[in-house]
Amino acid sequence: MHPFLAYGSLALSMSLAGCYVALAKPLVAVFPVMLLAWLRFGIGALAMARWLRPSPGDVPLTPRLHRLLFLGSFLGNFLFSVCMLTGMGLTTAVSAGVIMAAIPAVVGLLGLLFLKERVDGRSAVAIAFAASGIALLAGARDTGAATPGGWAGAGVGNLLVFGAVLCEAAYAVIGKALTGSLTPRRISALINLWGLALVTPWGLRAAWDFDFGAVPWSAWALLLFYGMAASVWTVWLWMTGLRGVPAARAGVFTVMLPISTALVGVLAMGESPDPLQGLALGVALAGVILATTPARQAAGLGEKGPQTTPEGNQGRPQ
Repeated sequence: MHPFLAYGSLALSMSLAGCYVALAKPLVAVFPVMLLAWLRFGIGALAMARWLRPSPGDVPLTPRLHRLLFLGSFLGNFLFSVCMLTGMGLTTAVSAGVIMAAIPAVVGLLGLLFLKERVDGRSAVAIAFAASGIALLAGARDTGAATPGGWAGAGVGNLLVFGAVLCEAAYAVIGKALTGSLTPRRISALINLWGLALVTPWGLRAAWDFDFGAVPWSAWALLLFYGMAASVWTVWLWMTGLRGVPAARAGVFTVMLPISTALVGVLAMGESPDPLQGLALGVALAGVILATTPARQAAGLGEKGPQTTPEGNQGRPQ
């Protein structure tokens, strides 16, 4: 895969993630959280049923791969959704935005610890740009918004949002490990299937007393987009981009999640932008440009493919 196709896949994945995070707010007002998650995974399971079959590029599923698939789904799908949705209900958007700015740095740290990937100088500076931009973006919002649970509730909410940050970073690192053995389509289908299994007991309980007839058609249409974006498109795009990109550099693209969330708020939800928000977006995008612009000496992608390709995956069709 050409390096800029990989970068484009990562950026589009996180941009779609930010869109569905923002658009999930009206869905949560209609569906209970666990029912919404169950319906999302169900839509994904139907859409990706054919992807469950092994492809020519897949290796047999080993106990290690099963554990990684379970952890990827539990942390990146199930626990991330619970922490983020619950935390956002307790804290302010400003606090959540500042905390989410830590995602690129946490991805780089986990990649160093678990994948033994060195964080080069360009990636480190790009991570700093990304974190600074999102911190500025958060600071541009209304800092006077009251939290539902007061200071104590806000503290719990902040901890939950940071838990979601850890889950998202772990998901990125686990995905990098999986791409050395399985194709992106099969990873997406298996992770979604695990998510469906994890949330089904709570989903059935929530569905028991729910009045499906009272749901407007517009909510069903939004649910279909949410399910496809959250369970199919974002996962497949992310795993596709990860095949040739080190986890630390891929982590820089997580800045697109809060950026796209903010843009949806401005363009679709009537929030008023200000100059500081524009500056924040520029700084964050500068980090992405820095991470993706080839350097003269071993920028580490495409032309150096075998060095950044997971062991045992050299020569595998992309």
